[in-house]
Amino acid sequence: MDRAAARALADLCASVREARETAVLVLRNEPGSDFCSGIGFDPLELQPDPASALAAVRSPVVCAISGQCTGAGLEIALACDVRLCDSSARFAMRDALEGRLPAWGGTQRLPRAVGASRASSMLLLGTEVDAATALEWGLTHAVEADLDEAVDRWLDELTGAGPLALEFAKEAVHRGSELPLADGLRLEGDLNHQLAATEDRAEGLAAFFDKRPPDFSGR
Repeated sequence: MDRAAARALADLCASVREARETAVLVLRNEPGSDFCSGIGFDPLELQPDPASALAAVRSPVVCAISGQCTGAGLEIALACDVRLCDSSARFAMRDALEGRLPAWGGTQRLPRAVGASRASSMLLLGTEVDAATALEWGLTHAVEADLDEAVDRWLDELTGAGPLALEFAKEAVHRGSELPLADGLRLEGDLNHQLAATEDRAEGLAAFFDKRPPDFSGR
């Protein structure tokens, strides 16, 4: 990934966040290529970085990975909500072996995804993880034979759900993971009160009682 591509990704995320429109963002490498095998510039030069920009997107972000996903590429993937991969995917974070530290959240998001012990192996020893191990560790949510079909299936599920409920659920998970349980429960309650005042909540209840699919508007 070069500087222009990284900046374009961060700018895209900012535009999605500012638009406040219902959306599911999908991040996918070209078939037959690596997801991201590294970057060709100093990651500290780019602010905001793509991983932070992805994490700030309110709606769900789906990442589909094939080939190498290393260094900054793995940091970008970790900032996504749903990570899918095929059997060719390989994950590694070798920054420390090259005398650097991950600069886009890798030291924080990786332990939250796989646990401190496994993250230490990847961060300190540069351990490479294949697709099957990534699934076992929780680094990816599914290993799919056909990534395009899998992305379409996940999109059908996500776009059929209440967009505001998805947004609030994402906020509850990310903010709540940094809070004591009692504060996290209060956050969940506050978000429920906000959701109760929306048109989507009323539509969801009406559709349930009418025994029909809901028609959410994102309002």
